[in-house]
Amino acid sequence: CGKSFSQSSNLVKHQRAHTGEKPFECALCGKSFSQNSNLAKHQRTHTGGKSYQCPYCAESFIRKFQLTNHQRTHTGDKPFQCAFCGKSFTYNCDLVIHQRTHTGEKPFECPLCGKCFIKNYSLVTHQRTHSE
Repeated sequence: CGKSFSQSSNLVKHQRAHTGEKPFECALCGKSFSQNSNLAKHQRTHTGGKSYQCPYCAESFIRKFQLTNHQRTHTGDKPFQCAFCGKSFTYNCDLVIHQRTHTGEKPFECPLCGKCFIKNYSLVTHQRTHSE
């Protein structure tokens, strides 16, 4: 057809429009697609929009990072390590909170009495004491 592409992978994708080649097949229903991205979109129809399924259980997720985080509950992986004491955590947010015990940082301040807290949850719990 005379169309040109800067990347050979885009040329291959385009050529499939002319040849009818559909090398990406859904393992669940057998439907084929010319592009892997279209297969991924199709697979969401089988998972209710959730395309990343946990290999350890039946849970599935919309985003890959959600699956990665979930899998740590099965594997016990704790990739986030405290530079101060070496303790490891499953989630980075837990590491950040833990490190405040070393640095003394208390970024959550009660607007009523000025008391400061490491975690927002602790502030919210504390604020209830003012309304009792």
